[in-house]
Amino acid sequence: MQEIGLRQPEQVERLYIDFDSFFASVEQQLRPELRGRPVGVLPLNSRHTCVIAASYEAKNLGIKTGTSVTEAKERCPDIAFPIARHDEYVRQHQKILEVVGDHLPILKVWSIDEVECELIGRERVNCLQIARDIRTDLAERVGRYITPSIGIASNQFLAKVAAEMEKPQGLVILTPDDLPGRLFDLALDDLPGIAQNMLARLERSGISSVEALWNLSPKQARAIWHSVEGERLWAQLHGFAVSREETVRRMFGHGRMLSSDWRTADKALSCARLLTVKAARRMRKEGYAASIFSLSLMTTQGNRWHSNCALPPSIDDQTFIEALNRMFALGLNQTDRKPFKRVAITLHGLVPQTARINDLFESASARLKRERREILMAAMDKLNARYQSHVLGIGIRQEPPGGYAGAKIAFGRIPDLEDF
Repeated sequence: MQEIGLRQPEQVERLYIDFDSFFASVEQQLRPELRGRPVGVLPLNSRHTCVIAASYEAKNLGIKTGTSVTEAKERCPDIAFPIARHDEYVRQHQKILEVVGDHLPILKVWSIDEVECELIGRERVNCLQIARDIRTDLAERVGRYITPSIGIASNQFLAKVAAEMEKPQGLVILTPDDLPGRLFDLALDDLPGIAQNMLARLERSGISSVEALWNLSPKQARAIWHSVEGERLWAQLHGFAVSREETVRRMFGHGRMLSSDWRTADKALSCARLLTVKAARRMRKEGYAASIFSLSLMTTQGNRWHSNCALPPSIDDQTFIEALNRMFALGLNQTDRKPFKRVAITLHGLVPQTARINDLFESASARLKRERREILMAAMDKLNARYQSHVLGIGIRQEPPGGYAGAKIAFGRIPDLEDF
């Protein structure tokens, strides 16, 4: 157990905030006509898509993430279908961080709607009042329709579990003395890290309840998971604080499913170009350069094509666009120019910009050209960041239907406003 870095807290140390049906609740906050109504947020205006977020009024009718538009209408003819506005969700997220940060140190932002805070000193004793104050302040400064559920526990894992226990607008504390307590009332897949495949594996091992999982030994948990992750989950479930090594950034990338009117070669290339520019911008902001560019294509027949292109460690858009153009031409021939259903690009082979070494075989004129491009990129990034918008770029910018190409919110990644 020493290899996973264990410590047994005697008090609560983490406060976890999980916002209820975040996209849908933001829409209800910003659009009064949606309040009190079943709402299903869609990624784009199409009857062939699925709900990506449902309000609690919709959830009570069996509508959830992944429900098709057709099924949602059958369950509730009166349902409202606002189109996702990722930039607005980021704006509300930034307001939320400002409010929460006025009450507690924010230890980690896990996603657009999940925040972990550290409790120290007297905050551990006064945690329930602090949670109530955060809730009141959020209602006043962000809006009363964007509601949080709050969990408090000895570690992040249990605090997240507690936040999920009484949604919506829950407030649950699990002290070390409470354990296992209410945990045994949960289903196994209520625990973070236990999805469908792991649930099936546990059941094959004779583990069908949280109580049975609790009663395992650490070594048994490791054996079931086939890795140290089983031991980590067991330790967190038992209230231990578990330390982890910081993850290392491996790549920057974006992918996009194409609507029927964007499946031609020129439209697919335009989309891939936009994804490339946005990934490169994110990469520069985090201080990396990429030495490998990858392109993936999928046709409407389901055929897939993928290839890599080696580059000198690069940061400028033009270098990546030129690589994209070369690879797309190759992919176009390899797929017999079939209509494309999906495009994806990846920048990897990362090195810190400060660790780049000049290529000994690079000519003086090529080096000067590269340096000028990089100076241009820095100026463009600065201008776009200043106005929190894409005000300057290289070439024609075409946004595919649904917008937000490359700037959509994903778990663990929240775009900046200038990414839109």
